[in-house]
Amino acid sequence: MKNRVIVVGGGGAGLVAALKAHESGAEVVVITKEYPTRSQTCMAQGGINAALSNVDEDSVELHVENTLKSAHGLANEDAVKFLCQSAPEAVLWLDSIGVPFSRTKENKIAQRKLGGTSASRACYAQDYTGLKILHTLYDRCLAENIEILNERYLLEFIICSDKKRPYVSGVSILNKRSGEVEIYEAQSVIVATGGYSRVFHKHSTNSVASSGDGIAAAVRAGARASDMEFIQFHPTALKNSSILISESARGAGGYLINSKGERFTNELAPRDEVARAINDEIEKGENVFLDIRHLGAEFIENELPQEAKLAKLYENIDPVHELIPIKPSAHYTMGGIEVDENSSTCIDGLFAVGECANHRVHGANRLGGNSLLELVVFGNLAGESAAKYAMSFDKTTEICEHKNIFQEQIAEIKRYTNEINFYEKQRDLGELFYRHVGIKREKKSLESVLCKVREMKASLPKMGVGDKTKEYNTNLIEFLEFKNMLEISELILISAISRDESRGAHFRVDAPETDKKFEAHTIIDSEGVLSYEN
Repeated sequence: MKNRVIVVGGGGAGLVAALKAHESGAEVVVITKEYPTRSQTCMAQGGINAALSNVDEDSVELHVENTLKSAHGLANEDAVKFLCQSAPEAVLWLDSIGVPFSRTKENKIAQRKLGGTSASRACYAQDYTGLKILHTLYDRCLAENIEILNERYLLEFIICSDKKRPYVSGVSILNKRSGEVEIYEAQSVIVATGGYSRVFHKHSTNSVASSGDGIAAAVRAGARASDMEFIQFHPTALKNSSILISESARGAGGYLINSKGERFTNELAPRDEVARAINDEIEKGENVFLDIRHLGAEFIENELPQEAKLAKLYENIDPVHELIPIKPSAHYTMGGIEVDENSSTCIDGLFAVGECANHRVHGANRLGGNSLLELVVFGNLAGESAAKYAMSFDKTTEICEHKNIFQEQIAEIKRYTNEINFYEKQRDLGELFYRHVGIKREKKSLESVLCKVREMKASLPKMGVGDKTKEYNTNLIEFLEFKNMLEISELILISAISRDESRGAHFRVDAPETDKKFEAHTIIDSEGVLSYEN
């Protein structure tokens, strides 16, 4: 068990980190609550940014400039430069391991323009980019015989301490198949559990798994979270289902029009601007549509096949001939676990990467095409850092006794009364967040929602699970996810209330201007103690 690195999360970030830690000489175990091929990475359809030599007018410097502009003063310039400078190598590595990128006539990797960018920079595989990357990474992990434990739900990180600092010594897991609590010892742990936009319930493009479990557990363990108030709304989700329609549709020349057939915004402006423009039209009583009819059937079939299928399946319309009804939906969370330049948290041996982490490269509004890039660049960094730490680990740990503690916690939850239906409260939470903690916010409304969230937290012992069985108890898992979402919601609200300004994805109608004094990162801990750091 020496040199063991546990990766919690089987999406793109987790699999890249696992491959790099394995390459660096560590024994690697990936633990995921579902299956890697179902992770949220597959929904990143538009592309992965890199200033390749394929496009004459592009450069690393322009990529940096676009990213910093989109971040509205909240990105770390050194981190952004590292991200953008590493981008060409990251894409060429993906190409070398078999990601089937679309190609130009000259057999170069095809690229297209996404919102907020000054060049055609996003490398793509039709409109399945994230899916193709994810499946290729999974195949590589299988080829390297990296152990992957599926259907394991994260309970807590096991933390020890010496006279200097706390350090991680393992994780506690609920095996969904058996219902048993399992303890895994490790010399280092990488958190790669994804974001938290599912607090918006049905108003999110994310899967139901995006409940912020890793962030909530890390904060409970003593890590800090940062910039939790910044939640990006994707401008084009299907109106009735919130299923994502990729930015690639607008990058290819799609129009946004209202009920009168009028174009009302720059379709390729940054996502926060486009989402607010759509929201304004909806508030006027207009319906809003994405129009790609003029692109033609052949182009849509070859370049946007997934978008066409989704529109047919979920809206019963054919985008070759009909308008696609859309609305903005919660899509990506810029905030997360606070990490340093090595992807390390303030807990020794605990690293974080991907959407659950804040590497300070997205700031107040992520640039489209940078999420897939981040998971490759910082996934490699996190894997290498975690392996290096594990191989230098010289502490002794005794974690077996923790199993009884976690078993009793699960037993206690099963003893909760079932007076209140937590599924109804979860739906209520999603509606409250969409109306009051979404595209437009106001201090009094935020404070009111915070009171309601705290009331829900206090009522958790009355929201017990009806299913008392052990095997495949989805009722229990969903309760644990809801509990985590309440903790995450409180962090979001405290941060959003404190930020008396508008910046990027955080728009306050009662403070509509950007305030220089808030050009700093919001830091929050498990006690709800808030501070700002540059």
